Amino acid sequence: MTPEELSSVVKTTLAEAVDAGDVLLDTIPDEVRVERPKSREHGDWATNIALQLAKQAQTNPRQLAEVIAARLTEHQGVQSVDIAGPGFINITLDAAAAGQLARTIVEAGGAYGHNSAFSGIRINLEFVSANPTGPIHIGHTRWAAVGDSLARILTASGAEVTREYYFNDHGAQIDRFARSLLSRAKGQPAPEDGYGGQYITEIAEQVIAAALAEGQPDPSTLHEADAIEVFRARGVNLMFDQIKDSLRNFGVEFDVYFHEDTLHESGAVERSVERLREAGHIYEEGGAVWLRTTVFGDDKDRVIIKSDGDGAYISGDIAYYLDKRERGFDQCYIMLGADHHGYIGRMMAVCAAFGDTPHENLELLIGQMVNLVQDGKPVRMSKRAGTVLTLEDLVDAIGVDAARYSLARYSADQSIDLDLDLLQSKTNDNPVFYVQYAHARACNAARNAAAQGVDRTGPEGGGFDAALLTHVREEELLAHLAKFPNTIARAAELREPHRVARYLEDLASAYHAWYAKCRIAPSVHEDGTVEPVTDLHRTRLWLNDAAVQVLRNGLALLGVSAPEKM
Repeated sequence: MTPEELSSVVKTTLAEAVDAGDVLLDTIPDEVRVERPKSREHGDWATNIALQLAKQAQTNPRQLAEVIAARLTEHQGVQSVDIAGPGFINITLDAAAAGQLARTIVEAGGAYGHNSAFSGIRINLEFVSANPTGPIHIGHTRWAAVGDSLARILTASGAEVTREYYFNDHGAQIDRFARSLLSRAKGQPAPEDGYGGQYITEIAEQVIAAALAEGQPDPSTLHEADAIEVFRARGVNLMFDQIKDSLRNFGVEFDVYFHEDTLHESGAVERSVERLREAGHIYEEGGAVWLRTTVFGDDKDRVIIKSDGDGAYISGDIAYYLDKRERGFDQCYIMLGADHHGYIGRMMAVCAAFGDTPHENLELLIGQMVNLVQDGKPVRMSKRAGTVLTLEDLVDAIGVDAARYSLARYSADQSIDLDLDLLQSKTNDNPVFYVQYAHARACNAARNAAAQGVDRTGPEGGGFDAALLTHVREEELLAHLAKFPNTIARAAELREPHRVARYLEDLASAYHAWYAKCRIAPSVHEDGTVEPVTDLHRTRLWLNDAAVQVLRNGLALLGVSAPEKM
């Protein structure tokens, strides 16, 4: 019995009590949450539904719990029901009902754990969005891992997710980039406010080579304004191609690459201002156009169009948010770096000014810093990008799997130190190795069982007997497997992919403990004879393969491979 099935049983039981007149309720809740109790001695599952509904039912929680418990014990698969404290209902399933989960998981395959909580919701998830003026640095790499994992988790929860990259090709940073390329092409130092690093030299050389290959003059020999324009156009495209390649090699693909320039060229900024003006939130002062954001909780009103007629920085953000909503997205998530906390108030005010609901139609996620440590010392230098550590630096050191897993396993609002020596090691202290090894070990166990004649199907199509899974380690493993759907649902609800990683580590621990105590393959006696294959072996193979499936499903949500051999 899965947690969802048990939840349905409790809900049905409550409805039966209402129909019989034993409980006075006008409505039955749409969902009854069941959770694993903190102590295994308290049963397999627990619910606080009696505490939630007691006031509405005009009774005390314990009396309501007693009515529900009495009816629950009559349901098939429920072994016992106890009431704890003021009205917590603790439920113990019989072995057959609990063990049935193994078969359910194997038969569900890759769909096990998925839910429909976000069904029908279109989500625009914007992440990374690094300026096309340099390689993906380590902070952006964290967002690549977390953002892509979140997209997978939301999709597994029924959402229609569009991964979007906001291409910042408008503004002063692009001018500085172009001037840096031209300076390097001429053999001059970078401008004081420009960009350094070996990558600038590489791109400058590629711009010149591409121009010469097309029969064009060396752009560094042109008049300065013309030269800057060539280095701007070609250099930005080359840099962005490198960014795309880096992300693709990291397992991250975007559905949309949105160019900031289009907002200013298409009139989108002007249209968004007019929408806000019609809503009464625009005023003019000192020759500038202002948005009255203080009405919506911002610390000060914001200039949208400066007195010289140019759009302020926020003008693009306003137009971009409206553009997303007009494209039909119900919810817009934007993942930003640690220096963007001040951005939250103004953008939530923008959201409200358009008549939307802050933190529902728009949500901003702020990530914290990542530090690399090797040989006990901070790693501060990149071979290619100067002082900026890049995605390639991390992948070169530990590989894609370890990089993605280690960046996704921490809460995004927590600064992290990644120990490169640990993440290169093949020990149980290395979390990604520990989880991947559990998967590989389970795959090997299945291969060994097959070699000794164990498969999941027994004589006459039987072979699975859930009631045989009575060992305490089997109960613990089943309990962990049962938590997977709720883990995905909570990770989606809270936008916290790290919950999946931490769950996988707990599951791997439960699997290793089970593997050590419960044999899948028949034992070989001292005289060389082999015990016969029984339904216990076959049923344990179902449980083993269920663990394989959940480990594989969980790793897939993090974009990490599930090796069958290590």
